[in-house]
Amino acid sequence: MTGTGGERAPAWRGGFGRLWSAAVLSGFGDALRTAALPLLAASLTDRPLLVAAVVACGYLPWIVFGLLGGAVADRVDQRRAMWTVDAVRGLLMASFAVAVALGHASIALLIALAFTLTTLQTLFDNAATALLPALVGPDALGSANARLMTGQKITGGLLGAPAVPMLTAVGAAVPFAADAATFLVAAALVASLRTAVPERRPRPAGGVLRREIADGLRVLWRDRALRGLCAATALCNVGMGALIATLVVLVTGWLGASSGGYAAAATAYTLGGLAGGVANRRITAGLGPWRAVLLAGAVQTGALVVMGTVRSLAALTAALAVFGFMGMLWNVTTTTLMQQRTSADLLGRVGSAFRTLAVAGTPLGALLGGAAATAWGLNTPALLTAAFFVLSVTALIPLRKRDTPVTVPDDDSPRALIN
Repeated sequence: MTGTGGERAPAWRGGFGRLWSAAVLSGFGDALRTAALPLLAASLTDRPLLVAAVVACGYLPWIVFGLLGGAVADRVDQRRAMWTVDAVRGLLMASFAVAVALGHASIALLIALAFTLTTLQTLFDNAATALLPALVGPDALGSANARLMTGQKITGGLLGAPAVPMLTAVGAAVPFAADAATFLVAAALVASLRTAVPERRPRPAGGVLRREIADGLRVLWRDRALRGLCAATALCNVGMGALIATLVVLVTGWLGASSGGYAAAATAYTLGGLAGGVANRRITAGLGPWRAVLLAGAVQTGALVVMGTVRSLAALTAALAVFGFMGMLWNVTTTTLMQQRTSADLLGRVGSAFRTLAVAGTPLGALLGGAAATAWGLNTPALLTAAFFVLSVTALIPLRKRDTPVTVPDDDSPRALIN
């Protein structure tokens, strides 16, 4: 089954269908928890800083443990690591749901839960990034990533978050019980995969783990293309932190829209992302991956300028749809490039290095966005985000001619192109 421009679409048989189902189901559960935790926190305290702390703990483990999770993912059977982590997360969520139902929830418990779940996620996500190339061929990676991200966007953005008010009306513990169920079913799906464990050189335990983490950072640094892409993504994420932290005040404060207007804007962003996932393969086939990423960043910059200068809910909604479309193009293409340019035995470490460095600036961006909104007006965070995207696009320009084919050695595992 071949897609546009000679790129193959992944076969649903052979394990990809089960991995897709597990990822999409987990995405639905994650959306339930992500929406329900802040609501539960707000019902337990009227101190905004404590509510924010619960949300912040969803990012912190990536900075603290992201690199370690990648190194461990390259040492273990990735399939087994994934289903074990999901089973543990399912049991944790089930226990938490019981605590909520019995009235024993507290802010401290919410913070501990958010931190623990994301810590486990660092291993799960790095293992999943490394496992995917074992289930689909190198020429189907782009389509496989697009289908995974699009499926998660549908269940998370269109189904998960809107379902939370209905579930909490039944009981405060219900969203968390549903999340536990998704983890356990996803664990069973991943456990049923049958993949060959890649041959790895024997590694002594102990201090070598630090060296292996350094290997992932070194490969990322030496590949000029991936290094530039990581820097560009990090700049984007500083801006995204500013935008996400202040979008609600931009819509309800600067535009004077209702909560329904905010929901409409968020839905437009999700729908744009879905369309981007569908169109990703055609765009990258026509432009090449590097030019596609450059286009995505440039168009997103324009959309941000519209958000920060045109005082119209309709304009903001349209701009968010375009922003979501191009954001999906960026995410799918950068993930695929990283997978294609990295050898199989280093995918966990390089992927975790890329993700950790890229995400590290998001909390800083959130603080900058809040400060900008306070000092200069509620629309300025969108313009601040646009400035970071300009820097990101500038960092990408030297790479626009780097549409070089990935060399595939005799053992069929993609090798990093070191520059």
